[in-house]
Amino acid sequence: MSDKNDGANRDATKRSARERLQAERERQKTRDKRRRTLIVAAAVVGVLGLATVVGVIAANTGKDSSAKGGPVVAPSGATGKDALAIQTGKPEARSTLTVWEDFRCPACKAFEDNYRDTIHELEAKGLLKVDYHLVTLIDGNMGGSGSLKGANAAACAQDAGKFTEYHDVLFQNQPEEVDDAYGKNAKLLELAAKVDGLDTPAFRACVEEGTHNSWVAKSQEAFREGNFRGTPTVLLDGKDIFSDQANPLTPQKLKEQVEAAAKGSGGAGGAKGAAKTSPSASASASASATSSASGSRGDGKSSPSASRTAAEGTARSSTGGSSGD
Repeated sequence: MSDKNDGANRDATKRSARERLQAERERQKTRDKRRRTLIVAAAVVGVLGLATVVGVIAANTGKDSSAKGGPVVAPSGATGKDALAIQTGKPEARSTLTVWEDFRCPACKAFEDNYRDTIHELEAKGLLKVDYHLVTLIDGNMGGSGSLKGANAAACAQDAGKFTEYHDVLFQNQPEEVDDAYGKNAKLLELAAKVDGLDTPAFRACVEEGTHNSWVAKSQEAFREGNFRGTPTVLLDGKDIFSDQANPLTPQKLKEQVEAAAKGSGGAGGAKGAAKTSPSASASASASATSSASGSRGDGKSSPSASRTAAEGTARSSTGGSSGD
């Protein structure tokens, strides 16, 4: 009888253990289900939070006041269509040189280094005026904001009546193309100290506030809409004289064409006559080609010369090359 009772007790103990184990499993399932619910809820909250952040970023894309934000404020004395050109030289000069430039563009520096003295000489004689259009091609191709901020600073210098001097200083001190040094206002202000009378509170405020940023962005838009092939683009009385590989431009040829126009003998159209130049002109052409060894095309690649830059490069929109946007 005792054995039967012991057996019954053992069976009861086993059932109790199984029941407890089953109950614990049910409780564990309940806890796991609750945990999964909390994890899913947290994930949903996280996704919603991320979506909110992304939405804020998207909503503010393009609203950076350092680029296109704010009204278009043209610099003092700006001229041409939509007041997008800064003109140097005497307004009554017969010939007009139109130059589209980017302060980060190596080919633009090569052009300036080779033609600067000739241009200033012709301006001083009252034979030539220059319309400068400032663009942001390199910002779009390489990233950064040096093209935009450099152009804004140059426009601020125009307000102060110091555009030519500061324009020359920026090209003479141009950093490497991949170095966005002009994206820092401190660097632009440092270079302003090289121009007598430019580093004033008004100039500093103009640079730091990006007063002319929207004007620069509008100039870049005009460059893109003009289907120009690269920087620099150089036109003499409307004719592209810088990308003609059959008759490469030299400082001497530019001088002869401008002087011919002043005498009424054809100006930029007198390229054939100007093609027969002296040995010194040929030397100038060689020096120009050598100095223009690295240029900027609209596709952001290097080119063997500034002339080939203008001939081969394809100016792109802000989504693929030009910027400031």
